[in-house]
Amino acid sequence: MLKYKCIIIEDEPLSAEILTDYIKEIAWLELKKVCSDAIYAMDVLRNEKIDLIFLDIHLPKIKGFEFLASLTNPPSVIITSAYKEYALQAFDENVIDYLVKPIRFNRFLKAVNKVSQPKQKNVIPSSADVFSPRRPFLFFNVAKKRVKVYLDEIFYIESIRDYIRIVTKCGAIVTKFKLSDIEELLTSNNFLRIHRSFIVSKDKIKALTATEVEIEGKEIPIGRSYRELVIRALEG
Repeated sequence: MLKYKCIIIEDEPLSAEILTDYIKEIAWLELKKVCSDAIYAMDVLRNEKIDLIFLDIHLPKIKGFEFLASLTNPPSVIITSAYKEYALQAFDENVIDYLVKPIRFNRFLKAVNKVSQPKQKNVIPSSADVFSPRRPFLFFNVAKKRVKVYLDEIFYIESIRDYIRIVTKCGAIVTKFKLSDIEELLTSNNFLRIHRSFIVSKDKIKALTATEVEIEGKEIPIGRSYRELVIRALEG
């Protein structure tokens, strides 16, 4: 499995510990060093090939943006900060994402899933890019592999305690995830929570009643507390 080698540059031990724990949950990330300041990080970058940096802004000695500006060929960078006001400046530096502390795991996952996507540096799209937009996808850890799932192939997602079952036209996978976390990742991609245990693709619904929807021959219940929202979303 291809692994992205990463470092954390963070002077707050608790924040560094949280990021370390999150990275351990992602099979394709390999944490090489935790650096308490940017000077230490510079030594690491001279001696190791690093693919991804988790960078705090307010650091001792050299601030995060100063450190970033000093790099001639920087790896991918995800900013981690307690301050929202630096986000625009950060994206001017072409960072992958900007995470505001306290960082939730689902938000962390959304950020690192962007790492494998190429950076866009003032590129004028070709006509093919304009008329053929990229299909959105997510990666999930399944049996020590990183599996790509295209969102437009998902029929529905079912919660199974601490896991979710993602049913697609290519089959089904089971991965450790909370339904509420995956719901947040899918909110802008035509998915709908219809039950405490189910999220469905609106495009894949073949029929519905007041109590259930039908997708690929499976009848999926609509939760009582979700009923009004579902009817409004599907018939409005």
